[in-house]
Amino acid sequence: MAEQQVTAPDQHKPSNRKWARIYGVLAIIALLAMLRPTNNHTGWIEDVWLIGIAALIAVMLIGDEVLRRLGLRQ
Repeated sequence: MAEQQVTAPDQHKPSNRKWARIYGVLAIIALLAMLRPTNNHTGWIEDVWLIGIAALIAVMLIGDEVLRRLGLRQ
């Protein structure tokens, strides 16, 4: 039986940062596009969740970029 090499998660090939940013921005756009007024719901709770999740993704994207520029992340 062949032995498999044991590696730490930080030794794995990193994901493509450019595509991760593109998908993050597309997710934000999709979430904010759901705010378009329709007649299928009333109230504002859904809107708060959509804006909150979009803001969280934006903060994560901005935080990642800041950490990379400061050299705290590769």
